[in-house]
Amino acid sequence: MTVYRYLTRTRIGKWYASLADAQRQANAIGAGFTEPNGDFVAYRGTILEMREKPPQREWARRKDQ
Repeated sequence: MTVYRYLTRTRIGKWYASLADAQRQANAIGAGFTEPNGDFVAYRGTILEMREKPPQREWARRKDQ
C-alpha cells in the first residue's frame, strides 16, 4: 500500500493512506491549498513523498501481548 506526505522547507507532514487525505492536511503545514473546484495546488518548493508502507510486524498485530 502506498502512503503519502508533503514536505516544505520547515515542515514535514504525517504519512497518510490516501493522496486526498495528504492534500487535505497539507493546508495545516502550509504546503498548499485546495482551489474552489477541488484541485490541490502545492506551493513552490513543496515536495510530495510517496513510499510503500512496510508490512506490519507479527508481534504488533497480536493484541494479547
